[in-house]
Amino acid sequence: MRGRRTHTRAALVLLVLAGQSPAGAGGSGNGDWRSFQGTWSASGERRSVAVEGSGTATIAEVSGAVVLTSGEGLSRGFRGQAIGFDDGQGASVGRCVWTDARGDQVFSRLQGESLATGKRFRGTITGGTGRYAGLAGEYTFTWQYVVTGDDGSAIQGRAIGLEGQVRRTSDQ
Repeated sequence: MRGRRTHTRAALVLLVLAGQSPAGAGGSGNGDWRSFQGTWSASGERRSVAVEGSGTATIAEVSGAVVLTSGEGLSRGFRGQAIGFDDGQGASVGRCVWTDARGDQVFSRLQGESLATGKRFRGTITGGTGRYAGLAGEYTFTWQYVVTGDDGSAIQGRAIGLEGQVRRTSDQ
């Protein structure tokens, strides 16, 4: 099952506005905030339907490498998978999972603007498995570019300015 999850295409990308660390952040015990930064390169597919006002609503699934360049308590590399919905009116929501080389996962909710170049997303970390069980936090990123293939269904993108914070909320 883990192999199937790791190889399954999933995940749209809408991620997070960086939250401010509360006073005392940066420690290593339970409840202490730890900051991280990185990038995400993703590719996948999207399907669209017309909506009122000449808009287009879209469902997108993307996956690719999440590379963390700083921070402690998290792996440096994950396979990021997301699935999301863009309402065609400038708002998107979705779900995301980052899976590390050991199969441990970090789960998050996504919200942001339309999936396009220069648009910002916010992620809320809602938990995890294995060594990430009991994690909570948030992150943000901006799509440096989003490119659609000739047929309109293939999509590729790179998110920059991925930064956020996590903390352990339980001793799991």
